[in-house]
Amino acid sequence: MRLAVWLVAVLVVAIDQFTKQWALSALMPGVRRPVLGDVLSVQLVFNSGAAFSLGEGYTWVLTIVAAAVAAGILYYARRARTPLALALFGIALGGAAGNLIDRLVREPGFGQGRVVDMINYGNLFVGNVADIAIVGAAAVFMLVSLFGRPLLQPTAHDAAP
Repeated sequence: MRLAVWLVAVLVVAIDQFTKQWALSALMPGVRRPVLGDVLSVQLVFNSGAAFSLGEGYTWVLTIVAAAVAAGILYYARRARTPLALALFGIALGGAAGNLIDRLVREPGFGQGRVVDMINYGNLFVGNVADIAIVGAAAVFMLVSLFGRPLLQPTAHDAAP
């Protein structure tokens, strides 16, 4: 694995965990503080589910899925062929690891921890830096792929007979 992927991932995890610690120390749970009117605010929320709080009550399953996603990112990152691909894999890995850390170490306990969210998007959903990293990396990866720019090295399986 290229060092760049790890360095970017560590940077994303550091930013994510720093912002979560800031939210824990500066915000009161559930209290919304507007930043850009009704469009963007900060609000401390503890999420035991996945996106949009789906899957609450299945935190162990979500922890296993998050670990599998991180492993999948590591597996495919070995085929990264461009600096952009390396950066995107690092960003996605950092995001996945940031939320996985919460599930492993936060209350109520190992594997069942709630993810700290604090960015409220117009009362539609509340997320965090790790979520931005995951969704942003996936979106850029898809856009670049749509324009036919290869980001991964082909495998023997991909080669024509």
